[in-house]
Amino acid sequence: MYKRFYGFTRAPFDLSPDPERVFMSWTHKEGLAVLEYGVVGKKGFLVLTGAVGTGKTTLLQTLVRSLEGNVHTCLLNNPRLSRDEFFSYLAHAYNLQWDGNKALFLIELARFFKECGRKKERVLLIIDEAHVIPVAQMEEIRLLSNHDPTGGDVFSIFLVGQPELDAHLKDERLLPLQQRIGIRFHLERFTRDITVQYIIFRLRMAGARNLDIFTEDALTLIHAVSEGTPRLINIICDHALLTGFANDKPVIDADVIGECVQELQLPTDATDLLAKTEPFAGQKKNLYLAGGLLVGVLLVLLLLEVLPWTRAYSPLGALLPAEWLQYLHQLINSGGK
Repeated sequence: MYKRFYGFTRAPFDLSPDPERVFMSWTHKEGLAVLEYGVVGKKGFLVLTGAVGTGKTTLLQTLVRSLEGNVHTCLLNNPRLSRDEFFSYLAHAYNLQWDGNKALFLIELARFFKECGRKKERVLLIIDEAHVIPVAQMEEIRLLSNHDPTGGDVFSIFLVGQPELDAHLKDERLLPLQQRIGIRFHLERFTRDITVQYIIFRLRMAGARNLDIFTEDALTLIHAVSEGTPRLINIICDHALLTGFANDKPVIDADVIGECVQELQLPTDATDLLAKTEPFAGQKKNLYLAGGLLVGVLLVLLLLEVLPWTRAYSPLGALLPAEWLQYLHQLINSGGK
């Protein structure tokens, strides 16, 4: 709707991951390097965590696209499956037979691992949203690695989820799994500078000729409210552009961002941050008012200084140069002409 108004060729802040518009901050670059090392280094278990909306899924998709043909990959985005559904999903991903018999499937899986080892191929299982997996199913996943005859040279399991995944894995029933985790990495949120780089990157990829659509105060407020979370940055910026279009504003300032945050009804902590990060709207007006009052008081004091009958009451006599006072006195006597 607002693309033509701002000169975009595409929407800059849509939420669906786009392989052509992957912004790689330092934490994403490091995270991708860790994932790639987990494959190349033949790590049996790897854990990657990050807060909601920090780009974990996008990072996994980037990894999968970068893998060579000798890596058989199964990416499970929704692990809320029954045991049989889980084995059925694996069988489909690895092109194995599944007839509902777990024992026969595990035999088939062991054969698959052995054949991959002979061909110098790798097998990778990536489970996103792993923090929601029940302990019993997590143990089933761990036991899959026991069927790798090479002892880990063929099969790797990457567990990816929100920060509570770390606490979930500390369950004493998962102690054998904890001891086999070779790498851990946590995706950090964006700093203020990285947030600005991200917004400019998205604007540029959308074909924007003007990259200063958001004022500095607006950028600061976007970072403060989103806490550097890419998904929230996208939501806020998209809504702000729509609001700017509706109000014929080619430049988005902090007042627009504040209005959008209220309309979006973001989580309470984000709203609290909005209150803490003013003066952008109301407090700015108060500052202007206070400045105007100060100027008015100074003018009154100056008048007291130059009027002969009140000069004795003025506190500025010792502060202002004599030529200033003489000039003001002449202005008053001439009626300001």
